[in-house]
Amino acid sequence: MPNADAQDEELHQAVERLFFAYRDFTGEADEILADYGFGRAHHRAIYFIGRNPEISVSNLLGILKITKQSLSPVLGQLVEERYVHQEPGQKDRRRRMLSLTEKGHQLEARLTRCQCRRIAAAYEQSGATAVDGFLTVLCQIIDAPDRDCASLLRKDSFDVGASRQ
Repeated sequence: MPNADAQDEELHQAVERLFFAYRDFTGEADEILADYGFGRAHHRAIYFIGRNPEISVSNLLGILKITKQSLSPVLGQLVEERYVHQEPGQKDRRRRMLSLTEKGHQLEARLTRCQCRRIAAAYEQSGATAVDGFLTVLCQIIDAPDRDCASLLRKDSFDVGASRQ
């Protein structure tokens, strides 16, 4: 049976590595975003809109797990500066559907490219078994209702309903 102090230390090391990994994972993207006057909230919106074209505002809120009031200024700026296109839904005209513009696609690609390079290098250094374990651990860190990683980003899996739209 492992020593409780050793287990506790191992968990603290994992927490610290997650903090440092997140700092460095977001660092280069943060520098790019700063050039545009954007922050991490803009990045998350751009990324998930890019991964889910024609996503509704309510579904984006569900993915990001934020309120409409938090998203509104970020989305407003992205729409105003023409990184995101917004239009009424075809079935329900009250729903606002979001897609990236060409300008938005270019920024999303630039941000994602730098982060993918970092992950690819880590994968190459770590090997296939470590990658599988890493992905499993990440999925287990995600809250249980959102844990089905295979369907995590299907835009209909995060529909939070009209109450938050």
